Order: sequence, then C-alpha cells, then structure tokens
Amino acid sequence: MEYVTLNNGVKMPILGYGVYQVTKEECERCVLDALKVGYRAIDTAQSYFNERGVGEGIRTCGIPREDLFVVSKVAAEHKTYEQAMAGIDETLKKMGLYYQDFCRVFCILNFQLKIHI
Repeated sequence: MEYVTLNNGVKMPILGYGVYQVTKEECERCVLDALKVGYRAIDTAQSYFNERGVGEGIRTCGIPREDLFVVSKVAAEHKTYEQAMAGIDETLKKMGLYYQDFCRVFCILNFQLKIHI
C-alpha cells in the first residue's frame, strides 16, 4: 500500500474502501473482505447508517488499529462545534472505537452551476 504524508505528519493510504450504499447487514463482511485484500483505509459517514458494521469489521479483523486509517463524515446538520463534537462521539460509540484518523463535516449541496459567457 502506498501512503501520502499529510501536513501534520500522519501517513494516509492513497487508496481506501468506501462503504456508501453498503447495507448495515453486509457492512462488517465487506470491511473484512476489503482489509483481507489489502485496503488499510475505510471511509464511512453518519448518513450511511452502517458505522456499527464498519467498527465491528475493524475490531475483529486482527489487524492492529494503529495500522488502519478510519475516515468518517459528521452529518451536515451539525453546524456548530458542539454539534460536530457530539456527532463524532456518537460515531465513535457506534463503531466501538476510541478514535478516528480523519473526520470532516459531510456537506451535500444541491445546486446548479450557471455559467454566463
């Protein structure tokens, strides 16, 4: 696996496995399969509703947690610092993990780009 070093010195795998549209019933198996074939970054979000399966796969895979890179996205409804922190805590609790490696606010915008020439 190749890595990129972020500005803070953290090494992040350049390729990750995303679980968008993976059902919560299938998520643990999919994460385990991805890790088995070499993925070391797993990407989920609160709005995917499969965080428990991601956490279960990570906790039971046999790979040390520090060798994995877990990414999640806080729901877009969390607009304040306090709401974002509560969302992160909720995600960690659902996953059964002590930390995430990368987290961002998930913001999906519905808009049309109008170009005037």
